[in-house]
Amino acid sequence: MKTNIYQKLHKASCEAGGVVKGKKVPGMHFNPLQHDEVQKVAMQTLLNNDLYPVCTYESEIKESFVMITCNMKIHDVSDPTAFIEINGCSAFANLDKFGTGNGMSYAKKYAFLNALNLKTGLDNDDGYKTKPFEKPTHNIPRVTAKTKTATNGTSHAYLDDKVDVEMIKDHLKNAQHIPRLNYLMNTAYKNEINHLLKNNLRAYRQVTDIAESRELILNNQSKID
Repeated sequence: MKTNIYQKLHKASCEAGGVVKGKKVPGMHFNPLQHDEVQKVAMQTLLNNDLYPVCTYESEIKESFVMITCNMKIHDVSDPTAFIEINGCSAFANLDKFGTGNGMSYAKKYAFLNALNLKTGLDNDDGYKTKPFEKPTHNIPRVTAKTKTATNGTSHAYLDDKVDVEMIKDHLKNAQHIPRLNYLMNTAYKNEINHLLKNNLRAYRQVTDIAESRELILNNQSKID
């Protein structure tokens, strides 16, 4: 019986190894998921299953950034008429000579991740190793929340042991336009914000309050302009 393209992609996803995250660099609060590592794992498993990806890109230039959208089409080498599309993976990049290249790499990376549902993680021994989440107990909190009194003594900043809440708040306050604000909330700090929602509701509310306030300011500015 002939294997169709969906069966091949399913097999490729099952066979794919985990992606080893990179090392932290100064100014970065997380281990980066690098394009080259994602592509290496993805291409190996796709080629092993007679699948080949081809990407096309769309670009939209704004005042201070460029948005790149990757549309990936995965072809069945054994049957040129069969293909699967992974469309709409996008990325923001600066308006400089590296901008489009950076945006294309970032968007393509997430097209690979979406197509194959690649495992990502970090382990001291072999680069990737899955571990089940620890079950919380009723007596021991999963995350220790810290409270810091503001300089004026009238309000508090709720910190978190696993997330740099103050850095996220600072970046949100300095977002220069709505697309940048959406990128910070929905892409750059999506995992951290979801963590706060589940484990530190007070810090989560501080972050979302700042995002809503900044969105209101930016929308009012655009109406004036």
